[in-house]
Amino acid sequence: MSEEKGSNDYVIRVIDHPAQVDAAQWNALLEAQPSSTPFMRHEYLLAMHESGSAVDASGWEPQFLVMFEAAQLIGACPLYLKAHSYGEYVFDWAWADAYQRHGLRYYPKLLSAVPFTPVPGPRLLARDASARIALLEAMKQFALQAKFSSAHLLFLDEADQHAARSAGWMMRSTVQFHWVNRTPEPYADFAEFLASLQREKRKKIQQERRRVSDAGVSFTALQGAQISEADWDFFYRCYTLTYRAHHSSPYLTRDFFARMAGTMADHWLLFIAWKDGQRVAASLIAIDPARRSAFGRYWGATEHISCLHFEACYYQPLAWCIAQSYQRFEGGAQGEHKMARGLLPVQTWSAHWLAHPQFAQAVAEFLEREGAGMESYLDELNERRPFKA
Repeated sequence: MSEEKGSNDYVIRVIDHPAQVDAAQWNALLEAQPSSTPFMRHEYLLAMHESGSAVDASGWEPQFLVMFEAAQLIGACPLYLKAHSYGEYVFDWAWADAYQRHGLRYYPKLLSAVPFTPVPGPRLLARDASARIALLEAMKQFALQAKFSSAHLLFLDEADQHAARSAGWMMRSTVQFHWVNRTPEPYADFAEFLASLQREKRKKIQQERRRVSDAGVSFTALQGAQISEADWDFFYRCYTLTYRAHHSSPYLTRDFFARMAGTMADHWLLFIAWKDGQRVAASLIAIDPARRSAFGRYWGATEHISCLHFEACYYQPLAWCIAQSYQRFEGGAQGEHKMARGLLPVQTWSAHWLAHPQFAQAVAEFLEREGAGMESYLDELNERRPFKA
C-alpha cells in the first residue's frame, strides 16, 4: 500500500519494521486509549520482531499501519501478513480449508493482533473515533489492493469493537476466564477470597495446595530487576519443556525475554518453585502496575508434582494480586477449569472482513449460528459460578 493522503489531511503509511515509527509517539498514543495494556507497547512489539519471534520467517511479516497529521502520529495498528493461523487463539482453520477446497488462496491474510498474546486490549491506536474508522478503512483498502483474502482484528477492546461494528465488519466472540477483585471492599488476603467460594470449590483448592506443600515445595516471587539472568535462563528452560511435552516448538526465543528484561522489566513477575533446595518450576506473570492488572503467561516444570501447575499459575499469582491490591488477573485463552479456581467467564471479541462476497456471506451465517451457541454457553457458565450466593 503506497502512502495515501486522507480527506482530513492525514497521511497513512505501511511500515515493515516497528523501529520505523517513533516509540515515544506510539506509547503516548497507547496511553491515551481507554484500555491500554503492556502488550501493545512499542518495546513489546519491537522485541517480538528483533528477537526473531514474530518475523517473515515464522509467518508473521510486519506491515504496521501508521497515520500522521503533519509530523504527529494520530493512528497506528500492529498489522501482520500471515502465512498461517498459528499463535492467534482465534481459530479460522476451517475457513482456510474451505478456501482451499474451492481452489482459492486464504493465505496470506492481514491480521491485527499482538503475536502469541491473547489478551484483550486496543488494536487500533487512534486519536479519536474518526481516526479509528480511518485505520479500519485503510486496512480493508490495503487488503483489496494487494488481493489478500481477508483482514482480521483479534481480542478487541470496547472502542475497537464499536468501530468494527460501525464499519460493517463481522464480529466473532469467544470466552476467557478472568479473576476480578471484590468491590467495593477488596479481599484482605487469600483466605478471605477462599471463604467467598462455595464449600466444595474451597475444599478442592485447599486439598490441591496441601499436596504441593506436602511435597516440600515452596515459592519465591521476583519482580522486575529482582529477576536475574540466571532466573530468566531457568524460566526459559521450563518454558521450552512445556512445549516439548506437547511435541511442539516454543514461539518465543530466549532473546525475546532478554529484551523484556532490558526494556520492560517492571512489567514482569516470576514465581519460582523450590524443592529440596533445587528449582523445579517457574511461572511468568505480566503485570501492569499503573492499572493494577496481571496476566498469566507462561509456565513449566522440570519434574511432575501433583497440582503444581495450579499452585504456580493460579494460587500464587492470585495471592500476590490480593496482597498488592490488584484489581484483576487474566488467566489467558480457554480453560473452563479456571472457573473452579475463582476466575469467571468473560466474552472476548474479534472482527473479520473477507474479500470474496460468497465466502463472506457463508462466514457471516456461520458466525450467527456460532454466536447463538456462544451466548448459550455463557449463560450455562454463569449458572455455575463458584462463589457463594
